[in-house]
Amino acid sequence: MARHFLAFSDFTAEEMAGILALAADLKAKLKKGQRVEPLRGKVLAMIFQKPSSRTRASFEAGMFQLGGHAINLAPDTLQLGVREPARDIGRILSRYGDGMMARLFSHVDIEELARYADVPVINGLTDLYHPCQVLADIMTILEHRGSLDGLTLAYLGDGNNMANTWLDAATRIPMSLAIATPPGYGPDATVARRAVEAGLSTITISHDPQEAIAEAEILYADVWTSMGQERERQKRLAAFAGFQLNARLLGSARPDALIMHCLPAHRGEEITDEVLEGPRSIVFDQAENRLHAQKAVLVKLLG
Repeated sequence: MARHFLAFSDFTAEEMAGILALAADLKAKLKKGQRVEPLRGKVLAMIFQKPSSRTRASFEAGMFQLGGHAINLAPDTLQLGVREPARDIGRILSRYGDGMMARLFSHVDIEELARYADVPVINGLTDLYHPCQVLADIMTILEHRGSLDGLTLAYLGDGNNMANTWLDAATRIPMSLAIATPPGYGPDATVARRAVEAGLSTITISHDPQEAIAEAEILYADVWTSMGQERERQKRLAAFAGFQLNARLLGSARPDALIMHCLPAHRGEEITDEVLEGPRSIVFDQAENRLHAQKAVLVKLLG
């Protein structure tokens, strides 16, 4: 039976530690110019309902570096759920390749895709979770801190798929996680309840960004208006006033706190240029580590 990566909690804590170690090893070898091709001859089908530059580039480059090949199935090519249901696409693409990566709107669709697929399915993003991003984020935190022990992280803004995935990650990696959102924009209630009930991490969900960041070593921002929410933009700008990661808010944070953002950023909205480009920003390390973390997932699932 195929193993999938639809949510962070699809792997045990031990498996996650192994994937992070493999990602670090693959990165080190790439920097040294060593070719490692455990996926020679393997094919990854990449399904996009939501377009993305980073997701496509990192998975395509990763498959090439591992000796395999990636097929890009753009939104106007496949039209999942319009021309064909997910269950049919899952069975068909299973016969053409060795794995699938899907970047979709509905998490229900990727669950259906995985249920009918005979090959591993990797979640490149859904409206509920973005596990590949948080895996890269944790790899980046490890590089800068040297350890995940005692991790304190504050997430500010929309309780979207990123907030949900950090909550999911907190069921596998012990941390102090503070999420601050405006009223009515909190994370998924079921995901939050599971994270609290798991009892592994200290979870705080509030509407006070200054309180959330007070003790955090990592300050995390994401866009306030995600793809598909463009009509809500003006309403959201008003609701999220006060949650911007800027120099004023940083004055309430620890002086050694690091800045993270999963990109693309709406500069001047959820984060200022000054902070994003500042000396405490590790945003572009995050972006690079999408490549290395995803390569480790590909090797584990397709290798």
